[in-house]
Amino acid sequence: MQADILSTARNILERLIAFPTVSDTSNLALVEYVDGYLRSHGVEPIRVSHGTEPKEAIYANIGPRKDGGVLLSGHTDVVPVKGQNWDRDPFQLTERDGKLFGRGSCDMKGFVALSLATVPYALKAGIARPLQIALSFDEEVGMTGAPIMLDHMQSSGFPKAEAVIVGEPTTMDLVTAHNGGFGYQVHVHGFEVHSSIMHKGVSAVMMAARLIEWANQMNDRASARDPSVPNAAFDPHYSTIHVGQISGGTALNITAKDCAFVIDFRIVPGDDFAELLQAFEAEVVRLDACMKAVRLEAGISIDRDFYAPGLMDEPDSTALKLARRLSSSQKERVVSFLTEAGLFQQHGYSTVVCGPGDIAQAHQPNEFISLDQFAKGAGFMAQLVECLTEVEGA
Repeated sequence: MQADILSTARNILERLIAFPTVSDTSNLALVEYVDGYLRSHGVEPIRVSHGTEPKEAIYANIGPRKDGGVLLSGHTDVVPVKGQNWDRDPFQLTERDGKLFGRGSCDMKGFVALSLATVPYALKAGIARPLQIALSFDEEVGMTGAPIMLDHMQSSGFPKAEAVIVGEPTTMDLVTAHNGGFGYQVHVHGFEVHSSIMHKGVSAVMMAARLIEWANQMNDRASARDPSVPNAAFDPHYSTIHVGQISGGTALNITAKDCAFVIDFRIVPGDDFAELLQAFEAEVVRLDACMKAVRLEAGISIDRDFYAPGLMDEPDSTALKLARRLSSSQKERVVSFLTEAGLFQQHGYSTVVCGPGDIAQAHQPNEFISLDQFAKGAGFMAQLVECLTEVEGA
């Protein structure tokens, strides 16, 4: 069965890569393909609209319609290729030197292809418990699609899986916990004057720099702490604050009227989300008051950009026990990157992260998944089918 799943998945991956589902574009063509593929095997999927943008999530139940199955979770969107130095078409699957290249091959269309490829073999095997597949949108830009999908699944009476496998690339290791995170869009409003009289104006750029320096100081303070026992396995062992984009100002000799940046917080399990959020917002209020003391129209506005709960460790959970049985790797570890696993866990699912590919390849130019990892993923799926054919209590 493993060889059959692998062959089918290879063909599906080629189709999936060809859809340029960068997060700022539509994923509807890919969803239509998945919808048609599932229906061709007698499966009726459910589609959930973004609401205001041309994007959809899609989920389906394969086999008996009852609780107690296994859900395979993936996302359909990929990160941009603009500005990256690719030496091949990023949206055409190519094979070379034991690797399958293409945007999303590793993160995470490889896992999605393997999940879809498993469907006909699960049906043929006559699984006693359901196999479920759930594919979200906008994971890469704040995980805003999964909550919409999960709420729909629960309100529609969709059968509740006993275990969720989120197939982010872990080289088939079993990830039992990961960071949570939240982010803000920050807009600093200044007041323009000639820089020779800058004391009469408010530079949005320079005030933004003060807020960013606060983030630097918080990082320095956190990094100096001794790692607590729960967080010692994380790299880094402390929560971090990062600014990855910033823009503002109009000229060298004008105090900047506007400055905008995005700030994100990565929270290790055990640290208090609310405490760090309150500290940030308190600094915003303090700096806002400093600006208004010069010009009342100046100030800082913030808008929540994303929120992603961490995956909390659940020793010997149902999902972890299952993944131990199915994966070729028995290594258990924690990671610092974010996934949708915490969202599933918050919705009451036993959840683990396990998928083919190396996260080091994700988001990179010439992204790839190795043929060896792809084959191990197929082996995982073959073992899953066998597991689902077992009659409970037999």
